[in-house]
Amino acid sequence: MDVRACEGGTEQVVPGAGEVPHPDDLPDGLVVADGDGRVVCFNSAAARITGRPSGEALGRPLHSALPLEDLDGRRWWQLTDPYGGLAIRRGQPERNLLLPGGREVLVSARYVRPRPRGPVHQVVITLRGTEARRRTERGHAELIATVAHELRSPLTSVKGFTATLLAKWERFTDDQKRLMLETVDADANRVTRLIAELLDISRIDSGRLEVRRQPVDMAAAVRRHVAAHIAAGQPEDRFATHIGAGLPDLWADPDKVDQVLANLLENAVRHGEGTVTIEVRPTAFPREPGGSATAVTVGDEGPGIPEESMSRVFTRFWRGSRRGGTGLGLYIVKGIVEAHGGTISVGRSAAGGAEFRFLLPVGAPAFLA
Repeated sequence: MDVRACEGGTEQVVPGAGEVPHPDDLPDGLVVADGDGRVVCFNSAAARITGRPSGEALGRPLHSALPLEDLDGRRWWQLTDPYGGLAIRRGQPERNLLLPGGREVLVSARYVRPRPRGPVHQVVITLRGTEARRRTERGHAELIATVAHELRSPLTSVKGFTATLLAKWERFTDDQKRLMLETVDADANRVTRLIAELLDISRIDSGRLEVRRQPVDMAAAVRRHVAAHIAAGQPEDRFATHIGAGLPDLWADPDKVDQVLANLLENAVRHGEGTVTIEVRPTAFPREPGGSATAVTVGDEGPGIPEESMSRVFTRFWRGSRRGGTGLGLYIVKGIVEAHGGTISVGRSAAGGAEFRFLLPVGAPAFLA
């Protein structure tokens, strides 16, 4: 972007190839000072971040329009001297600085020189608030604390039982040994699941979650998961499955579809009450005119999710009113559904409990189109 023509934050730049974004359309604060050190551009994001109207900043010396201090209280522009100093300097990397009143802001600068080692023709500064970074840092801290807490219990159990068996193997009966080893095996599986969740979160956050599409029989997948819960001790009449006629061919990642179904059914069984109803229906896909999708709904007859909490259900660490678990499952479910190009929502079932509904578009991969 040629910022030399953005004086006043009102003029657009047309560099021959086409129109570029207006400075006020930029998400970050943009401040430009000319060769004399006077501000010629102060966009709306800069005004919002600094709390200073653009009209007050334009035409003023840079150090006055944007008075910054480092974390030690030193005046930043006097310290860095962008118009003097070494002629090989090209700018300043992003760092935390302070606005008047002690508010932190992330600042980076570029020195525009008409020729190498020439005088500074412009100083271009970008400003960003620290709120997003702080939220990210808090999220990372919460994730580390959650993982540490969830790992401590099974690893303590594994260590305790294995140490006991190694030290006193002859003192235990075969049944006692089997019970201890089954406990160790269950705790090892718990650790494995947690590690898998962390890997999924990493891939979702970085946009690297791979979807390996294959033909998926959603009706069969649902019946398989219901049968697994019944085999694990749930009464058969706890589940009601309704499969719609004329389901279109669905191409999706079968392992990830299983992960979504397992999580939603587990939530309904563990946290819901009464009958768990699963419906699989063909439907139109709202994001694609004329497109079709498979809709899966999982509802229960429990107390449901409070209205004020529904907007947070798919965020990290949401556990509702009950403790237990990592609170990462529904976040991963949403990431998997969206990686397929689908949508997921939460609401109330007809019986008053929680109801989750996800749609997966049914289009075949491009190489089969």
